[in-house]
Amino acid sequence: MEATVAERGQITLPKAVRDALGLTKGTTLKVELDGSRIILRKSVDDAISRARGRFKLDGYASPDDALRALRDHAPGDPVES
Repeated sequence: MEATVAERGQITLPKAVRDALGLTKGTTLKVELDGSRIILRKSVDDAISRARGRFKLDGYASPDDALRALRDHAPGDPVES
């Protein structure tokens, strides 16, 4: 795959790459140099910060309490036989 540098220094990542990494408008990428190579990494912090605050516990004290209400158990609960 190839990408061409435009007049203002911008490149367009091929659609297959964007789709494979789940890159959408506004996704932050970390740029690193390794000799003559450019390394782009999807910023995990960016994905977490966008999701933060979108899910509410609706009165539950913790995520585990919410899971217990929905599934009758939470991760780490003892397994009943």
